[in-house]
Amino acid sequence: MLEHERRLWTSGYQYVAGLDEAGRGCLAGPVVAAAVILPRDIEIPAIQDSKSLSETKRDQAREQIEEQALAVEVGICSPQEIDELNILHASLEAMRRATNNLSPGAEYLLVDGNRWIENSAWPYETVVKGDATSQSIAAASIIAKTERDRMMRTLASEHPEYGWESNVGYPTKQHYKAIAQHGITSFHRQSFKLKRSA
Repeated sequence: MLEHERRLWTSGYQYVAGLDEAGRGCLAGPVVAAAVILPRDIEIPAIQDSKSLSETKRDQAREQIEEQALAVEVGICSPQEIDELNILHASLEAMRRATNNLSPGAEYLLVDGNRWIENSAWPYETVVKGDATSQSIAAASIIAKTERDRMMRTLASEHPEYGWESNVGYPTKQHYKAIAQHGITSFHRQSFKLKRSA
């Protein structure tokens, strides 16, 4: 999973950051992005697309990433920012915030998906399904997913009726039912469809 990174390292870039986000399809909670710079030519077998890993393996992979990465940062956009910007632009902004805080700073970005911000301060390329082909993006996917899940489980203690400890804000039958019974919270995305179709 180092094909993209090796090409860039060979071109002279030392600090290549992978970017990904978690939580785009949720009804509640922030969108969380991560930026990860991995050491040159070090392959971490535990790193795979976060969606293909169990929760236990994701947590174990996160520990390895944090131990071995040159830099790891998280960026967040709140539900209110999502409503204001729309989910696509909020996701990109969260990735920009994560990248902006990296130390050492990124020299080149590998961005999961097919969009990035206009007038980028960094050279970059977008990689469709990058979490399956780039170790840096897969690492960012794991960090973003585990960080967001932890946040939603903390919020679940404040609002136990919505089942966020298990659905982490995604649209489930239980979540829609709780919204119908209890209404919405300040953590719900009001620009999203919060009522289930009949």
